[in-house]
Amino acid sequence: MWGGGAARALTRALRRRRAAAALPGAAGGLRDILQDYNRKRQLKSGSTLPVSLTGMKSNMFTVKRPFSTSHSSVDLKEMKKFQLLAHKWWDEEGEYAALHSMNDIRVPFIRDTLLSMSSNYHLGNPLSGIKILDVGCGGGLLSEPLGRLGASVTGIDPVEDNIRTADRHKSFDPVLAKRIQYKSSSLEEIVEESMETFDVIVASEVVEHVADLETFIKCCSQVLKPEGSLFITTINKTQLSYVLGIVVAEKIMGIVPEGTHEWEKFVPPEELERLLESNGFSVKSMKGMLYNPLSGSWSWVESTSLNYAVHAVKAGAPAQSHATDTLPETDVQQRSATAGTAGTVPDSAV
Repeated sequence: MWGGGAARALTRALRRRRAAAALPGAAGGLRDILQDYNRKRQLKSGSTLPVSLTGMKSNMFTVKRPFSTSHSSVDLKEMKKFQLLAHKWWDEEGEYAALHSMNDIRVPFIRDTLLSMSSNYHLGNPLSGIKILDVGCGGGLLSEPLGRLGASVTGIDPVEDNIRTADRHKSFDPVLAKRIQYKSSSLEEIVEESMETFDVIVASEVVEHVADLETFIKCCSQVLKPEGSLFITTINKTQLSYVLGIVVAEKIMGIVPEGTHEWEKFVPPEELERLLESNGFSVKSMKGMLYNPLSGSWSWVESTSLNYAVHAVKAGAPAQSHATDTLPETDVQQRSATAGTAGTVPDSAV
């Protein structure tokens, strides 16, 4: 009988073989799908936007994100999608495999950014004393590694089955059971009880699923402390993101279930930055992310034409100059190296 490691290796090998076989001959299929997509869009909205396979790396669609007047960030259609997959969050080779591997870059990004902003440091628990709100936490894939780094994490998700999955998984680790609490709640529902409560908010792979992005960003500002940090990862709205993020990832390779994403809800970096600044945030960094389906791994890239990550800081009291407020880069690197063992998440837990 196959052991767990051997079975996972075999699954990865089969997935890579399917990916390698699917991509080279996909051009004709991509054109057909894109043309069909255009026809449906024209019938639906009268739009005559061209979609082509040429120049897709730099061109961006001009269609604006649909605006919701509900003043709620929760989209009931999105909830139904994730309801069906609530029991699969911790399947490392399943529908959420790409999110598991994303921890390899998003957890260090959050950790190192926070270390660079603080003079407080706890050996072995670098994020000790920091209160983090994980919005749209799902099954807790990001909440758990942040908890292992010492943070006090509150994970919220409107899908009750997601919260049940997250609660059940953290219960196997007594340390996490003390550091993490989960709530079945929308962001709007916790605003009144949590005004300026959290030091950090993470919204990873969430904003492309919300109904009203402006309301979402406003609520983030309300529950975040002055000078608190907001971390977002999401998908740009480009021709390339449509082809690779939906056509290839969903329709051809099955990296994520078909229908997981709607291109209309993808968020251009310029739009996200505008919404952040209009709600009292200052964008400190923006980095491109790239997923390699053959290796199942993520990496940082210069281009933000596909996935990207943002770190923004909420405005606070006028900054005063203190020698200890900001750590020299060499010190940050040294501390990050020391914290590396605490920040490393075992394969079985990512």
